[in-house]
Amino acid sequence: MGDPMKMNTGVLAYLGDAVYELYIRKYLADTGQIHTDRLHAAAVNFVRAGAQAAVCRKLVDELPEDEQSLVRRARNRRIGAGTKSAGPMDYKWATAFEALIGYYYLSERTEDMEELILKAINLIGADMRKGANGK
Repeated sequence: MGDPMKMNTGVLAYLGDAVYELYIRKYLADTGQIHTDRLHAAAVNFVRAGAQAAVCRKLVDELPEDEQSLVRRARNRRIGAGTKSAGPMDYKWATAFEALIGYYYLSERTEDMEELILKAINLIGADMRKGANGK
């Protein structure tokens, strides 16, 4: 496999997307909710590109320089037009977020990965609460 820092950022994002979604599903399952439609609806709030992009933008400056470089490399990767629900810039930032998770996963830096995911959950949850309260 080689050095995860030198891997294709698309591959890192591909793995990071799967790992992040699994953590989000576990987090939501731990809430005690038993209706899978509600679990899915809640998960979408955490895994949508716009939410991931916002987290990445907020946290990128806290990262060490080598990880900031990885984020820039993933963000600047050539992509298509984005998705139906996210424009190209949000999609690029979300890809960078997922690539960082993929990097942590492949580097076996579980503690750093879980800390990033917990920060994401807290930031996205706070934004959801603000939206629900109209603030």
